[in-house]
Amino acid sequence: MLAQLLHETAGVGLGVFAGALLGFGIRARSGKTEGLVRGSVFFTAVLAGMVAWVAMAAIRGMIG
Repeated sequence: MLAQLLHETAGVGLGVFAGALLGFGIRARSGKTEGLVRGSVFFTAVLAGMVAWVAMAAIRGMIG
């Protein structure tokens, strides 16, 4: 069941990853690097995507 939930909500994680990568990349180029995890745009975007993916799977699991 968990595997199915994660498979169904993978698009959310990919979308958040892509948006975060773009947004944090633009922000970092303008010199605002505070708030990035370990100073890395890519690592921060991956982490944001993973959190969104798992959160959406949990929400879908509770709702049914």
